[in-house]
Amino acid sequence: MTMLDDQTTAVPWPTAYPQGYAVVDVETTGLARDDRIISAAVYRLDARGNVEDHWYTLVNPERDPGPVWIHGLTSDVLAGAPLFPEVAEEFAARLDGRVLVAHNAIFDWQMIAREYARAERTAPVRQRLCTIALSKELALPLPNHKLESLAAHYGVVQQRAHHALDDARVLAEAFRPSLHAAAAGGVRLPLLECRPLTEWTDTPATPRIGYQASYGGSGTWRASRKRPACPYPNPGRYEPDRPLKQGMRVAFSGDTSVDRELLEDRAIEAGLHVATSVSRLTSLLVTNDPDSATSKTVKAKSFGTPVVDEAAFTQLLRDVAPADG
Repeated sequence: MTMLDDQTTAVPWPTAYPQGYAVVDVETTGLARDDRIISAAVYRLDARGNVEDHWYTLVNPERDPGPVWIHGLTSDVLAGAPLFPEVAEEFAARLDGRVLVAHNAIFDWQMIAREYARAERTAPVRQRLCTIALSKELALPLPNHKLESLAAHYGVVQQRAHHALDDARVLAEAFRPSLHAAAAGGVRLPLLECRPLTEWTDTPATPRIGYQASYGGSGTWRASRKRPACPYPNPGRYEPDRPLKQGMRVAFSGDTSVDRELLEDRAIEAGLHVATSVSRLTSLLVTNDPDSATSKTVKAKSFGTPVVDEAAFTQLLRDVAPADG
């Protein structure tokens, strides 16, 4: 019997928990903002994490499929697949009214949101839950935050890594015991808002030689809200094991898995000031490569500026303390 077959539970269920989930995995042509979805899978779960059904589709990206050695989907395989607008309605029906659950959920949500923006539609998703964030809330003893580590922790066997349907199955099997552990421990689920992206503008394709982070044409994305100036005074430096506070000056350095503009938008919406450089007034530097020799990391070291990685910063954004009154 698998975890998904076991439908029994003695856990008193929190009334504030969502009534349904859509566990999602997408494979893509790359990681950049103009990359495309090439396959998608959804496992629909009820309020207690029991599987209701699942769905999978290939998607023709109308471009080079990207790192075939990772996802195994060649141009020949994808040539006869439907375009995203042709699957958008069915995809939306499986997301509608549910919390989107994914491993590194911000990435899957961004890719989905962009595809719907290109199709001049909006995905019916209001909240997402990242299983990386949930595993941190539960303090699971994982060696890292890879899906394979979460699966191994719960004894879930992964059969085809980087295949959207199997990755979604694995995640659904690992999410259910995580959800029950959260309910048993009275843990607040790390739910985040999903806001759509708008104003996608296609521009002529730029030829590229060899593998790049993305393929084909490029375009510009703008978040659906304007970026207001930070209205709060700088309260000083970030202190480890304490929350961020509105008004703190945050700088970013190096590559991020989340598009930089979107990460900055989230920081601004939380009441932080996004700085373009590092100075003695900088509260925090966010970088996935603290040992790099960029000007920001060098200055951060010289000033003693606190440094955290992207994953830790994303977690800190969930509970930003209000500015001093």
